[in-house]
Amino acid sequence: MNLLTVENLTKRFGGLVALKNVEFNVVEREILGLIGPNGCGKTTLFNCVNGFLKPEEGSIKFKGENIVGLSPYQIARKGIGRTFQLVKIFPKLTVKENTLVGLLGGSKASTWSMLQMPTRDQEERIDALLEFVGLLSKKDEVAQNIPYALKKKLEIARALLINPTLLLLDEPSAGLNPAEIMDQIKLIENISQRGITIIIVEHVMKLIMNISDRIVVLDMGEKIAEGKPKEIARDKRVISAYLGAGFIA
Repeated sequence: MNLLTVENLTKRFGGLVALKNVEFNVVEREILGLIGPNGCGKTTLFNCVNGFLKPEEGSIKFKGENIVGLSPYQIARKGIGRTFQLVKIFPKLTVKENTLVGLLGGSKASTWSMLQMPTRDQEERIDALLEFVGLLSKKDEVAQNIPYALKKKLEIARALLINPTLLLLDEPSAGLNPAEIMDQIKLIENISQRGITIIIVEHVMKLIMNISDRIVVLDMGEKIAEGKPKEIARDKRVISAYLGAGFIA
């Protein structure tokens, strides 16, 4: 069953067409890879899906409902979580407090009251989640002091706190060394095993080819290919536009 359906999606910035008639579906519980050259429209697509941008044309249907025009917090409440290419944390807050911020979109409590007096249920959820991503021992540390790889995990933890049905991961392995990338792959696989559907933007081909059920390829704002990883690795248009002739799957 399709969880997300993107139809004829077009986004313009003045005279620049960032996305042109992009179409694809995301099936429940799958991991969909989204790849392409820098500037091809991947992050713009994410920004349209989670409400940061409004497309000029097309529809984005989540669980059958067109969510175009909804605000980011409304879309988050419907079950779409998001991380960012550049780590966005509150550097002076602790790891636990940063994670708590993920609940604010769906809460009537003030930021200060929630950070100072989380409920027992919230405390238990945060501890379980931080243990899941490997951050429980760091929960009381100031976020700016933890290593970069753990900051990437902190963003994922915050996105998971809303119990998303769909998780958008924007370059989760950017800036990581090979060992950290392997650790990130394991975490993403564990998230998928929880039944969460994932769309992942990534330039690290080792990650995207090994973890994706299907891959969508963008070039200059248009979809040029879609298929299984092995099919994408052999696609002449993808090799020409992005992978290069020397790519080995």
